[in-house]
Amino acid sequence: MKVKDKQNAIKTVNKVAFVTVVVNLLLAVGKFLAGFLGNSTAMISDAVHSSSDVASTIIVLIGARIAIKSEDKDHNYGHDRFESIASIILAMMLFATGLMLCYTGIKNVIDAAKGDFIAPSYVALIVAVVSIIVKEGMYWYTIHYAKRLDSQALKADAWHHRSDAFSSVAGFVGILGAILGVFVLEGIATVLIALLIVKVSYDIVKVVLRQLTDHAAPDNLYSQIYKTINEDDGVKNIDLLKTRISGSIIYVEAEIAVDPTLNIVEAHAIAQRVHDNIESQFEEVRHIVIHVNPFIVSAEEDLQS
Repeated sequence: MKVKDKQNAIKTVNKVAFVTVVVNLLLAVGKFLAGFLGNSTAMISDAVHSSSDVASTIIVLIGARIAIKSEDKDHNYGHDRFESIASIILAMMLFATGLMLCYTGIKNVIDAAKGDFIAPSYVALIVAVVSIIVKEGMYWYTIHYAKRLDSQALKADAWHHRSDAFSSVAGFVGILGAILGVFVLEGIATVLIALLIVKVSYDIVKVVLRQLTDHAAPDNLYSQIYKTINEDDGVKNIDLLKTRISGSIIYVEAEIAVDPTLNIVEAHAIAQRVHDNIESQFEEVRHIVIHVNPFIVSAEEDLQS
């Protein structure tokens, strides 16, 4: 998570978590009442699912808050990877949700083919529409702050909201299909949505694994950093440039060659200037190590000059 004002970031995470918990609890109560009044076991099951979403929000809150913490003696490079761990847990929950929805969808198709299907009431239809609107709204609300903080955990939680909206879409299609007498629609819609949720969970895990395995920065970013270093007049050559992604931040290690006749203060000034240029131009780069080497011209190069 890339943040400069840690206190405001913590307040933002707390606010998003609080809103999410309140919304999920209200939805859970509303769905339970709709399921009870409309005699719909599916809606009651959905109410239980909304209640369980509170657990995912707590995971996000814990992971994001730990990730924001500054370096300490036990974690000299910060706590960013805790957020990645939270993201993987959420992605696994999404994956499990997708599999359960897929099973439910296939079962509904089979039941519809057998004629074993009970049409839900209009109350369930109304609650399904409300759930779609609220959950899609929560997706945009959460993704807004996820992008502002560049938080993978909040992004994963945002997609958790959207997966709930998708499952409500399947419920709406099923209810509408029942009203029209086409009971198989809910099963087909549920399977398609389940596959989409599984794909989203895979994409989240793929990004997080790159963060946890010290993957190099993308080629275009590497080239931009290389260019920034090379543009400094004091840099005679770039002997080494390495990058690695850790959590949501990027580490840079570079060895630059400078005029060997410079004193240590002058050489350090060049290294500090390169460091500051990288830090100011690339917000995602937080830890930068610049090592200075003497620039030595080979005999062959000296003859050519």
